[in-house]
Amino acid sequence: MSKPAAQGAQENHSHSRVTIHSHGENGVPHVHTNKKAVLGRLAKARGHLDSVMTMIENDRDCAEVLVQIAAVRSAINNAGKVILQDHIAECVIEAVSCGDYEKIEDLNKAIERFIK
Repeated sequence: MSKPAAQGAQENHSHSRVTIHSHGENGVPHVHTNKKAVLGRLAKARGHLDSVMTMIENDRDCAEVLVQIAAVRSAINNAGKVILQDHIAECVIEAVSCGDYEKIEDLNKAIERFIK
């Protein structure tokens, strides 16, 4: 990257794969390397959720609705997994190398909420 991101700044290109913004108080840049993959999974979840709503409006079979709900949950979980992998690979490793061990505690709390 040719220029550092200003604190709170974000590159906002819809075709961009990487988004950079300030990461908390220490100003460490945050990079979303799999932005497109996450957005794709969330769009898939939205599509499945729209299907669930339509199915309910049309009084479709409960078993079919439950299958679609499982698809929504799976798509959201997959998006979360990608975000978690990126966070560990980039944010946590960088924070630990800078002596910011609070990020590990934050990660543990985030994982706890994610798996509930």
